[in-house]
Amino acid sequence: MSDSDPRQNSGLRRDLKARHITMIAVGGSIGTGLFVASGATIAQAGPGSALLAYSIIGLMVYFLMTSLGELAAYEPVAGSFSTYGRRYVDEGFGFALGWNYCYNWAITVAVDLVAAQLVMGWWFPNVPGTLWSALFLGFIFLLNYVSVKGFGETEYWFALLKVVTVIFFIGTGLAMIFGILSGDTPAGFANWTIGDAPFVGGLPALIGVAMVVGFSFQGTELIGIAAGETENPEKNIPKAVRQVFWRILLFYIFSIFIISMIIPYSDPRLLRNDVSDIAVSPFTLVFEHAGLLSAAALMNAVILTSVLSAGNSGLYASTRMLFVLACQGDAPKCFAKLSKSGVPRNALFATTAVAGLCFLTSRFDNQAVYLWLLNTSGMCGFIAWLGIAISHYRFRRGYVLNGYDVTKLPYHSSFFPYGPMFAFALCIIIMLGQNYTAFLEGKIDWGSVIATYIGIPLFLSVWFAYKFIKKTRFVRYSDMTFPEKYR
Repeated sequence: MSDSDPRQNSGLRRDLKARHITMIAVGGSIGTGLFVASGATIAQAGPGSALLAYSIIGLMVYFLMTSLGELAAYEPVAGSFSTYGRRYVDEGFGFALGWNYCYNWAITVAVDLVAAQLVMGWWFPNVPGTLWSALFLGFIFLLNYVSVKGFGETEYWFALLKVVTVIFFIGTGLAMIFGILSGDTPAGFANWTIGDAPFVGGLPALIGVAMVVGFSFQGTELIGIAAGETENPEKNIPKAVRQVFWRILLFYIFSIFIISMIIPYSDPRLLRNDVSDIAVSPFTLVFEHAGLLSAAALMNAVILTSVLSAGNSGLYASTRMLFVLACQGDAPKCFAKLSKSGVPRNALFATTAVAGLCFLTSRFDNQAVYLWLLNTSGMCGFIAWLGIAISHYRFRRGYVLNGYDVTKLPYHSSFFPYGPMFAFALCIIIMLGQNYTAFLEGKIDWGSVIATYIGIPLFLSVWFAYKFIKKTRFVRYSDMTFPEKYR
């Protein structure tokens, strides 16, 4: 096979070690969604519904990661979603998935740059926000420009800081709940019995917060993108996947439970979902109840780290996907060129430029355009998850029907076929239910509806346009090919 074959490493260097890939997976699941938005989910749906939403979405993400782990350990390539979609579903499907994911993370970088200037504004209110965005964009660009090892090492320390913060938060919360550490308010199940708690707003509220919860989990799939540059992927990818469940349980479920035990859902500060006001982060509120007066400064530093980590990962993911698209002939060949250190720098330049242009759009207060970009980006994440579920289901079916032994795989999901089927169904429900209340009102706000759902018709348009032009068809199970070493 040629170097451009996506099933090979395509010249990328496998410099990411086991500790890097594990912490990249950890870092992908901890961010502002947990540190800031988690309070809004409790306020809107009550402690019971919030905990249920995080549990259900967490289970779905775990199933998705076992599916991705099976695919990535078997075929560790940088453009995993695009490659798997092409090989096991349809060429057009893989093409659309690749561009969908590339666009998703390029836009996410721009969003993170705006968030970074808001966070820095807490410390330096008189410094222009554009200065911080430009500084941080240059910082994450350099991290990705030098080598993949630089990216991995930075993500390792970023993720480690977030992990330590969550563990410290959980320890502080448990000490308050069990009376070891006395705060200014009693902690216990009393907050689960006030008002309409624990389930506020019924099923509509549960579906509503499920969207926010789902967005907060996006990024865990980065291990699939990093697989192409991972040392010994057959061993290290499964190792990272096996730890996903415990990360979800510890970081999300425990955190939400502790917040709900210490802060009543009726606290008006929880309704705020604003990264520019660190004082309303539920983590900050819990630390303040415990008497830690410097909690706001601590969380501001951690949230800034989360924002930079997300931007760093976004630039990496979008660059690698554009590189693989170029290797497959789905993007200009210049983006397939690698530096001596194994970095696709032309693809990095292009991704950085897109991120910068999107940032400028928000800078000039073109709120309508920026809102569209943001909503499209959020929907793109769920489309990528759908792609994982569909690709894994068809891969496993084709693998078995062609006479291959599942036990010979480097890693195989024990939840097939129910895992990918559950993930697929839940993704569809969440995507279509994202703004369903708009259709129940007397007058439909079409602007809001289009901004919410625009990602779906865009993806389908790209997919079917490719099918029409290239005359592609769904890959038959009998036409799938697999390396002999896995027979």
